[in-house]
Amino acid sequence: MRHILIPTIICIATLLLAACGDADYAPKPSTYLRIDMPEHIYIPCDTAILPFTFERPTHAQICIKKDTPTEKYIDITYPRYANAVIYLTYKHIHDVEALQHQVDTSYRLLSQHFDYSTGVRDQMIDYPTKRVYTTTYQITGQRAASPYQFYATDSLNHFLRGSLFFGVTPNNDSLAPVIDYIEADINHLLESLTWR
Repeated sequence: MRHILIPTIICIATLLLAACGDADYAPKPSTYLRIDMPEHIYIPCDTAILPFTFERPTHAQICIKKDTPTEKYIDITYPRYANAVIYLTYKHIHDVEALQHQVDTSYRLLSQHFDYSTGVRDQMIDYPTKRVYTTTYQITGQRAASPYQFYATDSLNHFLRGSLFFGVTPNNDSLAPVIDYIEADINHLLESLTWR
């Protein structure tokens, strides 16, 4: 019996040492699903309801929520991509005070995201031949609810404000490919924007 006990103990000890083995083990970091985005293809969005035209992505849907002579609320939705929505608000303006009020309102709405962001990068892009003057805001930080906002104006009659939101809990690290993709769509919208 003793001649069986000693080899059994040696085998068990060897197995335990082998199981505790590699001291250089490091767990793999968390990863995110790979999101393959389609090619950017745009079509004109030219409807008599809106006092402006632009090119929209073919894979997004347009919904006009409010239509009055001085206000328009438009949603550009991406149902396949984390329920992303670009909320557009159009206001007819008539003087410098109305323009300043809209710019101030845009900044106030933007500032609601400051506590959850790690920074805001703004950029002014002008298309003077079309009288389109834009300011974009890229909001960084994993918990920022709206990673991209913008406004465009002709400084006289038109003011268009937009903000990107997702229908999921903010985790902008995992949503980065979708955010970058929709940012390109927004930038194309601004490049193609024309006032009536």
